Parts: sequence; C-alpha cells; structure tokens
Amino acid sequence: MEIVAKILIAVVALEHLYILWMEMFAWETKGKEVFKAALPPEMFKPTKGLAANQGLYNGFLAAGLIWSFLIEEEKWQTNIALFFLSCVAVAGIYGAISATKKIFFVQALPAILAIIAVLLK
Repeated sequence: MEIVAKILIAVVALEHLYILWMEMFAWETKGKEVFKAALPPEMFKPTKGLAANQGLYNGFLAAGLIWSFLIEEEKWQTNIALFFLSCVAVAGIYGAISATKKIFFVQALPAILAIIAVLLK
C-alpha cells in the first residue's frame, strides 16, 4: 500500500504542477478550454492575473507534496503528505461547489484516494 500511496501523491503533485502551468502561463488558451463551462470566453483576458495567483497557490500544493517525498522520518513524511493532500481535497470540494462539479472528480477525488492510501499504509 505504501507504493500505491506514493504513486497517488505523485499523481496529485503532477496534476497541481499542470494546473500551475495552465493558470499562470496558458490561461487564455488551455485555461479557456478547461474552464469553458465556468467562465464566458470574454472573461479569460481580464481574469489572467487572478488565474496566475491561483496557479501559484497550486504550485505551493505541489511543492508540499513533493517535499513529503524528501522527508526521511516516516511520521513527518506522513503528516506533511496528509496536510497537503487535505488542502487539495478541501480546495477541490470548494471548487466543485463554487465553479464546476467536475473539479471534485479531477482534484478532490484523487487527493481523497491518496489520503486513504496514506492512512492504510
């Protein structure tokens, strides 16, 4: 189960690095494709700065998850991973409520599955 937990943590971290890229550097192209149901097309240009700020926060989530791989003490490695996975899950649940339900399945569900795997290892 430890390998499954690490794979799921890595998947969530990679997903948030992708979100960082999309929101910070490709908001008006890829972001428009991904969030077409949440925002009208004319809103992407004026919200570019806001999206970049969100992308930065997603980068912090990815950094925390990657950091958990570098911690040698298992207790702290687990605690840090659980903290950042919980942050991702909460952000995904909030996004599902406030933007589009798809965010739950794309963001929150992988984090919740990773939390379960970490707790079962």
